[in-house]
Amino acid sequence: MTGRGLLVAGTTSDAGKSVVTAGICRWLVRQGVKVAPFKAQNMSLNSFVTREGAEIGRAQAMQAQACRVEPTALMNPVLLKPGGERRSQVVLLGKPVGEMSARGYHGGRQQRLLGTVLDCLAELRGTYDAVICEGAGSPAEINLRRTDIVNMGIARGAGLPVLVVGDIDRGGVFASFFGTVALLSPEDQALVAGFLVNKFRGDVSLLAPGLDMLRDLTGRPAYGVLPYRHGLGIDEEDGLRVSLRGTVRESAVAPPVGEDVLRVAVCAIPLMSNFTDVDALAAEPGVVVRFVDRPEELADADLVVVPGTRGTVRALEWLRERGLADALARRAAEGRPVLGVCGGFQILGGHIEDDVESRRGHVDGLGILPVRVRFAREKTLTRPVGEALGEPVEGYEIHHGVADVHGGEPFLDGCRVGQTWGTHWHGSLESDGFRRAFLREVAAAAGRRFVPAPDTSFAALREEQLDRLGDLIEQHADTDALWRLIESGAPQGLPFIPPGAPA
Repeated sequence: MTGRGLLVAGTTSDAGKSVVTAGICRWLVRQGVKVAPFKAQNMSLNSFVTREGAEIGRAQAMQAQACRVEPTALMNPVLLKPGGERRSQVVLLGKPVGEMSARGYHGGRQQRLLGTVLDCLAELRGTYDAVICEGAGSPAEINLRRTDIVNMGIARGAGLPVLVVGDIDRGGVFASFFGTVALLSPEDQALVAGFLVNKFRGDVSLLAPGLDMLRDLTGRPAYGVLPYRHGLGIDEEDGLRVSLRGTVRESAVAPPVGEDVLRVAVCAIPLMSNFTDVDALAAEPGVVVRFVDRPEELADADLVVVPGTRGTVRALEWLRERGLADALARRAAEGRPVLGVCGGFQILGGHIEDDVESRRGHVDGLGILPVRVRFAREKTLTRPVGEALGEPVEGYEIHHGVADVHGGEPFLDGCRVGQTWGTHWHGSLESDGFRRAFLREVAAAAGRRFVPAPDTSFAALREEQLDRLGDLIEQHADTDALWRLIESGAPQGLPFIPPGAPA
């Protein structure tokens, strides 16, 4: 029997679609349902490598973990990775197939991919009891509806019922719900089954009259009201929201084990990718992580991280323009810890030859690490396993740059000179023993009486967070009605709300 399904759409970007999708997945798997996530098209600089060497969005990898299944390229067949000059790299079924402008993509290429994404969804539905799909942005983007393959396009193509999520913390949620439905065609509206309120603070009884009015106006019920929750800590789709100066990742609430905290400053470089690498640091009691964009903000940092980026040369120029490049060089000369990951590792090297990403040819790096980088057209997509600091380490690699290391001490696939470290490996800090050993080295070099907690398990913390998402659905959504929707599809006879989509 073909698997059941549901599309989780949103009134806006960042309404909570990823969180709700993961929560529904975790709730279902706890009921014994074999479930998989799906997002037809994702635009994100946070990506992950599956075991078969395919690149997908990190949000879908997180949702697969919520389902307790291994992520595959079928779960995110189209990934767009924004780059410079209004262009994005198009990753199809886990492999890059070229760079396109937004106009070129929406002008025809996107619609031609509809058959591919529907085939992927059909394969998942033939394998799993249920597939919970996530939309993108809003389904009521009337300028993009003709070529849509991720919201109502996929819902119509696969006959999926649609649940619309709204972020009430932003305000205007009732207008957003009503307007979303009212801007859809009659055929699209017939699949929109109802609403889910997200991030509510306060007394739910005060919201009830509004939900009753919304049902009277649209003929569609609310399937639940999810309360606002701090510190869910799931992988996010892109770095725009955290790239602002001073934004702080939420850290574990447990007190430090040692006498001192450890301060980590992450350079908020342009096109920052896989900033989730520092989540494992923020999970350590006594580690404070913040994103910075000024050199004076590095002064009190015990560790500075230069993260990955989709634009290595552009990020390098930004660091120089801001004065951060000089500050990093001073830190390295003084023996104060610096960690470069992927694009950050490349920036710390001496020479970059880039005829692929920026097409700038030869560019001088910061010259802190003895590394020459040449950008290859073929992208490296691997899941390496190794050892560092006497501890086992796992990670994943996503990069065009090929590093030629000609000095320093070996460190994963990169090198270390003094207290400056560089590697292409994302996710290495999720290996608990290695993370603790690395933090001990950082604390010693920084002169901090910081002691890593002996029992912090990043994998266990992530499982706890996913269970919290499942609890939100189980405790605050109408799960019986939600299951009927997943099992049977959108109710028949849902009313049309004018004016509908423009001609």
